[in-house]
Amino acid sequence: MLDEKVLVTRSSMPPYEEYIEAIRPLWDSHWLTNMGKYHRELEKQLCDYLDVPELSLMVNGHMALELVIQSFGFPEGAEVITTPFTFISTTHAIVRNRLQPVFCDVRAEDGTMDETKIEELITERTVAIVPVHVYGNIGNIEKIEEIAYNYDLKVIYDAAHAFGVKYKGKGIGNYGDASVFSFHATKVFHTIEGGAVASSDHELYQRLYNLKNFGIRGEELVVSVGANAKMNEFSAIMGLCNLNHIAEDIEGRRKLWSKYRERLSEIPGIDFFADNPDAEKNYAYFPILLREEYPAGRDGLYQALQEEGVYARKYFYPIAPDQKCYRKKYGRAEVPVARELADRVLILPFYAEMGQEIQDRILDVIERR
Repeated sequence: MLDEKVLVTRSSMPPYEEYIEAIRPLWDSHWLTNMGKYHRELEKQLCDYLDVPELSLMVNGHMALELVIQSFGFPEGAEVITTPFTFISTTHAIVRNRLQPVFCDVRAEDGTMDETKIEELITERTVAIVPVHVYGNIGNIEKIEEIAYNYDLKVIYDAAHAFGVKYKGKGIGNYGDASVFSFHATKVFHTIEGGAVASSDHELYQRLYNLKNFGIRGEELVVSVGANAKMNEFSAIMGLCNLNHIAEDIEGRRKLWSKYRERLSEIPGIDFFADNPDAEKNYAYFPILLREEYPAGRDGLYQALQEEGVYARKYFYPIAPDQKCYRKKYGRAEVPVARELADRVLILPFYAEMGQEIQDRILDVIERR
């Protein structure tokens, strides 16, 4: 048993003194929110880092997704094709916009949307496709966007797991009509809580500005109905500090990823998702897939790790349409591959500061079972 609980992830933090010094000016300005200096600076630096033309910061990734869907003005009850193998936020964002999610099965090799099953789901009510770059894996972008073009559909990527990923040399936020990032504390890059929408459409940026700021455009001017989804200055400064260390953080993850992969490859019954040769990884998560040959099975390993103080995660189980809040309406969705992956997947603890000793202990437990 390890002395401390080992969670599936842990927030990266800049040096304490660096962050304290960076927030010191806020005590002079008293400007804590409302798109202040640091909010604007983080938008600029993230555009550069992510290699995207436009980026709108939000209070969190969920509101970024919910508001960008709202920004397209889809008619109530319209259908949005999406994946069942994702964090529940993806489905909630569609439903909270009074739209109907239509679940497309996923590819066994990487957990992303199966592009060969999209067209059979399109009806006269379909308005958009919302794929997910699950665990940072990039699906068949070219085919998805070809289908969207042929049927005049919007493509909104849930890129919550894909911060810093490049595909064919371009930042992943350049694809589709928009891409949504999460900067939650558990992510590769975080602002404590936060998110963003990236796109190449300046008009979309303006619509999102209105939606996240009550529609306010001047002291006496409100041009549209909006919400309050602005990122505050403390979060923006955390993001600026974390950007200073993102390269070393990702390199630390890469080393842990390589060791996991090396030792686990020798254990019968353990599979991995396929790597995309055209994508530059961000090493966001380390998922494994357990086959019958692994004696303890997925749930047995999950329990064995917990007994040692290691808290892996069945991520994503159950899949979205099988969750209690959706199963009566969507539980019959024909997505067998997604359900199989959900029964087999386990996310191992994985963060840059985890250290060799903890990783070795985790690997020892897996090898013993």
